[in-house]
Amino acid sequence: MKIALVHDWYYVNGGAEKVVKAINDVFPECEHFALFDIMSDQDKLKILNTTNVTTTFVQKLPFISKLHRKYLQLYPYAIEQLDLREFDIIISSSSSVAKGVLTNSNQVHICYCHSPMRYAWDLYHNYIEESGFNQITRMYAKHVLHKLRLWDVMSSNRVDFFIANSNYISKRIKKVYRRDAKVIYPPVNTDYFSLDKNAARDYYFTASRMVSYKKIDLIVDAFVKNGKKLVVAGDGPEFKKIKSIAKDNIVFLGHVSNEKLKQYLQNAKAFIFAAEEDFGIAPVEAQACGTPVIAYGKGGALETVIDNKTGVFYYQQNVESLQDAIKKFDNLTFDYSAIREHSLKFSTQNFKATIKQHITTCAKNSF
Repeated sequence: MKIALVHDWYYVNGGAEKVVKAINDVFPECEHFALFDIMSDQDKLKILNTTNVTTTFVQKLPFISKLHRKYLQLYPYAIEQLDLREFDIIISSSSSVAKGVLTNSNQVHICYCHSPMRYAWDLYHNYIEESGFNQITRMYAKHVLHKLRLWDVMSSNRVDFFIANSNYISKRIKKVYRRDAKVIYPPVNTDYFSLDKNAARDYYFTASRMVSYKKIDLIVDAFVKNGKKLVVAGDGPEFKKIKSIAKDNIVFLGHVSNEKLKQYLQNAKAFIFAAEEDFGIAPVEAQACGTPVIAYGKGGALETVIDNKTGVFYYQQNVESLQDAIKKFDNLTFDYSAIREHSLKFSTQNFKATIKQHITTCAKNSF
């Protein structure tokens, strides 16, 4: 049987691309499709073992690498232009429009849904408020997103089977699309991220792309106030702003390699996590290193962190609540080996075995 793997776009190598890589490892015969591809060949080879990706007309639009977000209103029409008639199985990896590809009754379409499109649903009001649009542009953006929501719900009917990356997203799929979804947690490289039993564990650590919803500013503000040693890895649009509020007890590393990230995770007293994520791979990578997590108690973290065993939760996304969690953490003792053991349920091996069995079963029951 011929298999097509449709991803929204190839732009950065993030969490969704880790899912695509694992699916491609399980089904190496896949042919690849996307709205556009602006990823380096080197990164693409790591994910797909090929540089061949069939794209839509969006690929040829002016300044696509910088202006792809400006073409949002064209995405539904563009994804429908992909011709997948020769394939028996279509697997879509979707947090935007990939699930909207057109299929026929002789094909089975299985969607691994990272989330219903956030900017049109859950983060709609945040997106509008933080856009910096003038009044006219804001009204146009609202109109585009209204139309996009209508298409998004309609196109969900094209999917035969939904897979969600967490129970949190499964509930969102049920809310938005009125569809059930099997939960298969994303793959985490627990072989690479490993426990160092001789680790120093003498600082707190966080790592993230510095964008507003990651709330790195909240973490830095908390450590400005408590004076404890914090190491921060990552860069992004808010890097300069966040660094400007820091004091001498906070070290900024900027972008770090995977090897450096592993070393910092292994030697950290705790990993600090402040975002409301759909799943959140970083806290699991930390736990794979035996490092406990101090996490905002909402979203996917509730499914990956065990309170008082592999970490500590705080339930208000503010400095005071985080400070209380740090104080609680400092009075607890953790079993680093047990934390490591817990992380293994999210391993790449588990993901591959589960996704293979599920997709094979869905296909078998459909033909």
